[in-house]
Amino acid sequence: MERMRIRTDLAVEARESFEGSDTEVHGVIVEETYDEQRDIRLTRVQIVSERGAREMGKPMGNYLTLEAPGMAAPDEDYHREISEVLSQHLRELIGEEKERSILVAGLGNRDVTPDALGPKTVSNLLITRHLIREYGKEVMGTKQCNQISGIVPGVMAQTGMETSEIIKGIVEQTSPDLLIVIDALAARSTKRLSRTIQLTDTGIQPGSGVGNHRNSLTEESLGIPVIAIGVPTVVEAAAIVYDAQGSSEQLPPHLNGMFVTPKNIDEMIKQLSFTLSEALNIAFQIREKS
Repeated sequence: MERMRIRTDLAVEARESFEGSDTEVHGVIVEETYDEQRDIRLTRVQIVSERGAREMGKPMGNYLTLEAPGMAAPDEDYHREISEVLSQHLRELIGEEKERSILVAGLGNRDVTPDALGPKTVSNLLITRHLIREYGKEVMGTKQCNQISGIVPGVMAQTGMETSEIIKGIVEQTSPDLLIVIDALAARSTKRLSRTIQLTDTGIQPGSGVGNHRNSLTEESLGIPVIAIGVPTVVEAAAIVYDAQGSSEQLPPHLNGMFVTPKNIDEMIKQLSFTLSEALNIAFQIREKS
């Protein structure tokens, strides 16, 4: 099978684009586990060398992909399970449990449904920074707690500013210890739309999913660790044609730059934003040591 060049934000799909699922890519380590009871597949992709980064077209770092077909269904109990699993892996990326100031940025355009995942997730978060700073930790009913702040920077068409400019200014003024960014992604496979969550410690480049490359949000550019969480909500129209005819040759030119989203995307975004926000709220809790 020829190597795909259709755009994807998912590291697992970038890895799959190489011939044969067993093909080794220098500097790329892949581990896969499957939870049969919950029907959740976890794929860890570690890019550990510059060569691997060039081959994959992604920065060096860790990428965790959680795939759960059941996420597309409106099952609150199942989504709660997804939130719990996601929170465990978030804790792993965040590291040692200690008090932190954490800024959560919901990227995207609230007025464009497939791009509204980030803003809606931040709207559902338990924001605590202002309460702790004004009333102390006692207001949270615990001895240890993280200070959580949130921002929805919008898009350049709304603000006239790069997302990175806004985030950098906030980081400089509020001095958080960690930045978590939430964004909608583009997938190559329609089967992964709204059924896949990607976590990475490499940061993010806003707008890359639809080809609008903006300045990156990374530890190098901001001076603090950056964790990115994304869910694919759109797929390039050319990918659907490829899946149908098994070839990327002779694709109609008018399909270039066209993206497709499920017809019930409004319901999915509402559901997924609660799933992500619940995972973050759980992950931010500091467990009391016995």
